Amino acid sequence: MVKRVVVGAHYGLKDWVIQRVSAVVMALYTIGFSLTALINDKFSYQDLHQLFSNRFVKITTLLFIVSLLLHAWIGVRDIFMDYIKPTSLRFFLQVSVIIALSGYGIWALLILWS
Repeated sequence: MVKRVVVGAHYGLKDWVIQRVSAVVMALYTIGFSLTALINDKFSYQDLHQLFSNRFVKITTLLFIVSLLLHAWIGVRDIFMDYIKPTSLRFFLQVSVIIALSGYGIWALLILWS
């Protein structure tokens, strides 16, 4: 009988797909935002404010933020699982990253929807 040690690992296709799809979403958003910035000769605060008052831009930016947070979590979690062997230290670091990423997500939401 094989004894599996519980380490928080997710073996499978789901995390791989999430990371790849989030990378595509971030790349498309970056290209779109860059093109928007290049098309406008002047890109002042008023222009940005007007751009982000559009609901479509807010929703796509929210999708970018969620993709960024998921992408970062999966990457950091995999690095921790590969290189941090003491389970208690790995758990502490993973919880710390979850708290930090959650805070960043809430902060981004407050900025975006205020």
